[in-house]
Amino acid sequence: MANTQLKSDAIMDMMKEHLSSDAGKDLTEKIGLVYQINIAPKKLGFEEVTFIVDLKKGEVTKGKYEGGKVDATFSFKDDDFVKVATGKMNPQIAFIRGAMKIKGSLSAAQKFTPDIFPKPSKL
Repeated sequence: MANTQLKSDAIMDMMKEHLSSDAGKDLTEKIGLVYQINIAPKKLGFEEVTFIVDLKKGEVTKGKYEGGKVDATFSFKDDDFVKVATGKMNPQIAFIRGAMKIKGSLSAAQKFTPDIFPKPSKL
């Protein structure tokens, strides 16, 4: 796997902080799902970096999920993930345009909204 620095790394770091806050704890109680997010530097399916956003435990980790099966898997290019996470692109529009691929439960995927991301102070 390439050691590429992704713009998404900063968002995932903020997400870790966010999930440890009170607002993050509310999210884990409300959603209670596990998402796998594959982020590719340039082209979907190539040199992807995998993140697990565990909204059962309130954790964000890099690498494969060890606790069984994830509820939904998303694949993005780095730039598109940043747009969705910061609210600059609607997730439904991203899906329709092919900027986001989804595997797994569609009902779980629909709960994956920009609201689960911390509001970036500086991105």
